[in-house]
Amino acid sequence: MASAAVAVAIRRVTSHLMSNNAVSAESAVTFVPARRLQARMLARLVRRGVIIETAPERYYLDLPAYERWRRGLRRRVALVLGGALLASIGAALLG
Repeated sequence: MASAAVAVAIRRVTSHLMSNNAVSAESAVTFVPARRLQARMLARLVRRGVIIETAPERYYLDLPAYERWRRGLRRRVALVLGGALLASIGAALLG
């Protein structure tokens, strides 16, 4: 449940920037998170260089960094699911 809330918060932050075409310093837009979780996810994405803050509360999405981050996220999810699948197959064979 918590991971779903995190995913929604990340999606709301990135969707706001994408829908406003905030993909460069010149097109940065104001974003004030509506919820505490959105603020935490925004701060996390800023720390990772996915979102760039140009001025207080003005941000844009660094598209190449965003794509790298998404690719890495998909890879981590695939590894976790693959490990869970192998563990369940092993348990079924031993069980």
